[in-house]
Amino acid sequence: MSIFNAINASASALTTQRLRMDVVSSNIANAQTTRATVNENGEYEPYRRKVVVMESGENNFNSILKYATNKSSSISNVTVSEIRADDNPFKVVYNPTHPDANEAGYVQMPNVDPLQEMVDLMSATRSYEANITALNASKSMLMKALEIGK
Repeated sequence: MSIFNAINASASALTTQRLRMDVVSSNIANAQTTRATVNENGEYEPYRRKVVVMESGENNFNSILKYATNKSSSISNVTVSEIRADDNPFKVVYNPTHPDANEAGYVQMPNVDPLQEMVDLMSATRSYEANITALNASKSMLMKALEIGK
């Protein structure tokens, strides 16, 4: 077991939470974008909300057993497995003056809910702060251990 395992685990979690905050920021910035991609018919589609999927680095039984029995020195870190598009349907809004309105006057808007994005942003921020606290605690323990040797 390395003395830097806790620091490495916190560092990977900080990186993951930072990416999560970036994706939420992108979702909020594109909440009104009606021309994000072009589909196979050559028509514009609104921005589709993105979601970060996280997982632990090694989550199989064998690696967990080796770590629990001290036969392995590494803790699995948090990683981003994918950033996927949310498959929820687009919101349809009646706005006949919008340039992307259809013949009936309806416009497809992105499936981004600002309230949901703010909750995700607060969750990511709290997780980031918790990992900073854990990192500082690990650093403090290492510094105290170095003072013992003086």
